[in-house]
Amino acid sequence: METQVKYMWVVVFVVSMSIAGLNGVEATHDYYGPCGKHDIEKEAQKLSPCTYAAKYWRAPVSERCCAIIEKKLTNPGCLCAILQTRTAYDAGVRPEVAVTIPKRCNIAVRPVGHKCGGFPFV
Repeated sequence: METQVKYMWVVVFVVSMSIAGLNGVEATHDYYGPCGKHDIEKEAQKLSPCTYAAKYWRAPVSERCCAIIEKKLTNPGCLCAILQTRTAYDAGVRPEVAVTIPKRCNIAVRPVGHKCGGFPFV
């Protein structure tokens, strides 16, 4: 009988922790950053093909960079946050230059006027 009571408490504990865990996962969705569940510093590393173009106004923008930027523009808030990461800063990225990349890539659908650190996308 004593063994059954111990097992019952274990089952109750496991079930309650499972319920609490599921509620915790559901409740934490508001705590994700602008890029959702993605690590923003890792997302910044993915933009490495754009580094040179994000430093200099007249630098050519590679096709690879344009493809990456076009994909990231589905969430301009995420792209903006990436441009302000430590990784981007350490790479010498200038946000005021980086926000011009969508136009330099001739991307038709871009967040014109969306502010990024005080600099509007053009």
